Amino acid sequence: QVQLVESGGGLVQAGGSLRLSCAASGSISNINRMAWYRQAPGKQRELVAESIIRGSTNYADSVKGRFTISRDNAKNTVYLQMNSLKPEDTAVYYCNLNVVVTSGHEYSFWGQGTQVTVSS
Repeated sequence: QVQLVESGGGLVQAGGSLRLSCAASGSISNINRMAWYRQAPGKQRELVAESIIRGSTNYADSVKGRFTISRDNAKNTVYLQMNSLKPEDTAVYYCNLNVVVTSGHEYSFWGQGTQVTVSS
């Protein structure tokens, strides 16, 4: 089985920065895709950023130029550096990893979520 542990959320003033981390452990052979989603109260969960194993990244238009996704394949960890935070970035942030386990099958795993609150 695979476990994901998120960290790094918190309360920050508008214009500030936070760095989220999501570390995976367990029966991991490879991680093809690492992504961050967020869900604000009363809204649907939305994709914030994703990193594909071959190096390509994609961002939601609302975070382009402010957020950066990065990955450390050796540590099975994905990061989300969030700069110039805005109150509308307030949400619970979830990591999502497409993991190839040691049996060869690929599964999607979610982190437990971490609250990010940006005050105005």
